[in-house]
Amino acid sequence: MTLLYRFVLETAPAETQKSGGGFLGMLTAFLPFILIIGVMYFLTIRPQRKREKELKAKLEKIKPGDKVMSIGGIVGRIANISGDEVTIYSGVANTMLTFKKSAISTVIPQDSEEGE
Repeated sequence: MTLLYRFVLETAPAETQKSGGGFLGMLTAFLPFILIIGVMYFLTIRPQRKREKELKAKLEKIKPGDKVMSIGGIVGRIANISGDEVTIYSGVANTMLTFKKSAISTVIPQDSEEGE
């Protein structure tokens, strides 16, 4: 980083260096913060938004028979969809559970399981 500061200060005009830096001095002071925010955006925020969009698209396409997993880890097959609620059957005794669509974390379409 010090090489970057040295390069910026050496390429600045002589008047700017004498007057305390002005805009260039402020830019070099905030440059690390701007870079950190940019890296955080591309490493955390952007991929999270992409996953949320994909899950939302999958939730709109779910149909009875698809396998889902809730945010609590309960796995089952969809029996009924009504509005924003999904009823699944899970376990050996086919226990029926009703969830909000927002409580579903993973959707495995019925078509993708036929090959397994």
